[in-house]
Amino acid sequence: MIVFPNCKINLGLYVTKKRNDGYHDLATVFYPVKQLFDVLEIVESKQLQLTVTGTDLQISTPDNIVVKAHQLLQRDFKIPAVDIHLHKHIPHGAGLGGGSADASFMIQLCNDYFQLQLTQEQLLQYALQLGSDCPFFIYNTPCIAYGRGEVLQHIDLNVSNYKMVIVKPNIHIATKDAFNGVAVLNEQFDIEKMIQLPITEWKNTLENVFEKTIFKLHPTIEQLKQTMYNNGAIYTSMSGTGSAVYGLFDAEIEKDVYTRFGEVFTT
Repeated sequence: MIVFPNCKINLGLYVTKKRNDGYHDLATVFYPVKQLFDVLEIVESKQLQLTVTGTDLQISTPDNIVVKAHQLLQRDFKIPAVDIHLHKHIPHGAGLGGGSADASFMIQLCNDYFQLQLTQEQLLQYALQLGSDCPFFIYNTPCIAYGRGEVLQHIDLNVSNYKMVIVKPNIHIATKDAFNGVAVLNEQFDIEKMIQLPITEWKNTLENVFEKTIFKLHPTIEQLKQTMYNNGAIYTSMSGTGSAVYGLFDAEIEKDVYTRFGEVFTT
């Protein structure tokens, strides 16, 4: 059985509070991008095996999040071992949620393959054990996210009439480094009101607060964002804690403009 875990982008990203447990409360909009996806396949096997292709990353079986997803369900349902093939296309360390998507799709894949009959609420609870933004990929529809990213509110949002480019520079940003020095608002943030503004107003209202920190460390990412605006983007932003930058356009995208920055994906 095969599924196609897709990525997401963040439309706005704010840090509203530093929590006592060491995490931060966030306010953001998760938007699924279904044209950029990995490929995940499982077949029943005598022993758990993982094969990863499509990437030069050295991913070991015990540490891979899709393996952890299978093991999480196996503890409760004693499901058989599987042979997993994961073909990576979503770039790693990009703020696009590729690993979280793989984990959540693995939970749903096992649920369907082994007919576990888990409810959506149960799927969400399992996903949350694997990562704060994993529950979003159970819904996989536009959502405002609060808390650590796990408190989700569905919204009616559609930007599919715009063309999108996503560029992933050859830069890896550790989440810990991204949070060092980031502005904490220490207040509730009405991102729901902001996202309802016309997209032409997002440039001056919808902000990813991590950009201020990341741009100082990696000026190339700031240059990439400005290049998108210079080439007609209506709105552009770094996704998550980076390093990928996306742009929304109402005209054809010239991919060649961005190849000097890194990998280029268009929808």
